[in-house]
Amino acid sequence: MIGTDVVGTETAGTHSTTAGAFARLRIKLCYLVRHQKSANLDAPKTFNELVQRRKLLNRDQRMVTLADKVAVKAHVAALLGNQWVIPTLWHGFEVPDSPSWPQPFVLKSRHGCNQNIFVRERDIDWPWVRVRTKKWVKRPYGRWLDEWLYGQIPRGLLVEPFVGTQGELPIDYKIFVFGGRATYVQVHLEREKRHRWIVFDRTWNRVSATTKDADPACPKSLDRMLDAAETLARGFDFVRCDFYEVGGIPLFGEMTFYPGSGLDKFNPVALDGVFGQHWLDAGGR
Repeated sequence: MIGTDVVGTETAGTHSTTAGAFARLRIKLCYLVRHQKSANLDAPKTFNELVQRRKLLNRDQRMVTLADKVAVKAHVAALLGNQWVIPTLWHGFEVPDSPSWPQPFVLKSRHGCNQNIFVRERDIDWPWVRVRTKKWVKRPYGRWLDEWLYGQIPRGLLVEPFVGTQGELPIDYKIFVFGGRATYVQVHLEREKRHRWIVFDRTWNRVSATTKDADPACPKSLDRMLDAAETLARGFDFVRCDFYEVGGIPLFGEMTFYPGSGLDKFNPVALDGVFGQHWLDAGGR
């Protein structure tokens, strides 16, 4: 568990004048290309603008530990209990010449996002895996989108047991917590095949229009996940806490401070402002 300063006030820092100016320009250009409008970084009102401002100014060291996929597990176990934590089978800088972990398993980077390999078959091309993961470790993550905290996490890899059923990834429940209140749940479906998501409020009413799928069933452990998210998010104006449910049992996934790097579009667009207002009401900056 990280120290008692986890519960506190987020702090903001500044770059050098030149570095800060370049970062501001890159952030504004990326936002413009993605959203087709300029980001208001001085007085942000929408959720995605607030993510950009956090990337530009916030240097809260607590975020580094909590976004580290290896280090965060001790913190989660201390607050919620070991039963919430997917065990780490191995972590290091370079995978061995051959895998020695029971299949299926997941190999991922500890310092980045969307860097996962799901190993389900014994005849996997392991030399290819070694080459790919070496690239993950060699390259700094997040620099091109000015995601500061990922550059502070020690680069490395970890292996976890696969927690899906019948070879399918579990549904991913991403809980948006504003000012300590779990407010929305973004439900990610079929992440390997036809990835899409639906946003619900905390009482399982759909608020997004991103897919025509029928609403998935409310997870049995939703109340437990909401409570857990609020416990983990204590002391932050905003953080997203991710969970899985396997056989009715909730499991912690990760904590995210820059969802979608502030570049994912909301549908309807008005949700960007609604989420932003929740953040501002929580003291967001």
